[in-house]
Amino acid sequence: MTQSGFDTDRPVRLGVQLAPQHHASYNVIRDAVTRLEDMGVDILFNWDHFYPLSGDPDGTHFEAWTMLAAWAEQTERVEFGTLVNCNSYRNADLQADMARTVDHISAHGGDTGRFIFGTGSGWFERDYDEYGYEFGTAGQRLDALAESLARIESRWAQLNPEPTRDIPIMIGGAGEQKTLRLVARHADIWHSFASVEDLPRKLDVIRSWAEKEQRDTSTLILSNELGGRDVDQAQALYAAGVRLFTHGVSGPDIDFDSVQRWLDWRDRVNG
Repeated sequence: MTQSGFDTDRPVRLGVQLAPQHHASYNVIRDAVTRLEDMGVDILFNWDHFYPLSGDPDGTHFEAWTMLAAWAEQTERVEFGTLVNCNSYRNADLQADMARTVDHISAHGGDTGRFIFGTGSGWFERDYDEYGYEFGTAGQRLDALAESLARIESRWAQLNPEPTRDIPIMIGGAGEQKTLRLVARHADIWHSFASVEDLPRKLDVIRSWAEKEQRDTSTLILSNELGGRDVDQAQALYAAGVRLFTHGVSGPDIDFDSVQRWLDWRDRVNG
């Protein structure tokens, strides 16, 4: 652990978010999962929406959790999850059971699974309106996430069989009053879009909340986005303590070359 007070004694990992979840056939997604695992990507992510976020708003799109179960069976090495699950769309105890099941599927008879439980409070209003969920306010959705996380952790302890490991919890977002307190209380990974300039303040907020929650932050992994950033900016985030970097690719024509460039950078940093 460096002076940042967070978990930096680990190599850089690269996660790829498969935004071809929209505007692509499932054959494209399936083939991309295999190719990205073979390329050496560390983590694969999808997202939890019901409609595309760009391009044709009524374009092709697939649901996240059923896809995760398929990835669990399809892959052998790579970790995977949703960046991020929307807490509003599913009962908390059901989320716990789904996560535990996907975790077991991914173990393939081995000791531990490879599932990462990425979650957040939700924000895309069309999803809520079209599928009949109450949108409410941002504060109400964050309060619901706080309640759900406690229930999810409690349910994991009750399930038979229990998860194969302590499923890592990734929380996305940077709101200082509620989200970062949840990070301090529950998260193994904090994911954000925070800039190098903003990151120190956000980390101070997490430390402050962790003190109140009486939790040690030395195991918390910092995650950040590579979208729109160059190598110098990635290096600066690395120097600030970020150890998980995520890179989005869009369908139907996936830019695997960009993934390889970031894999090469990862390997150079890790030596």
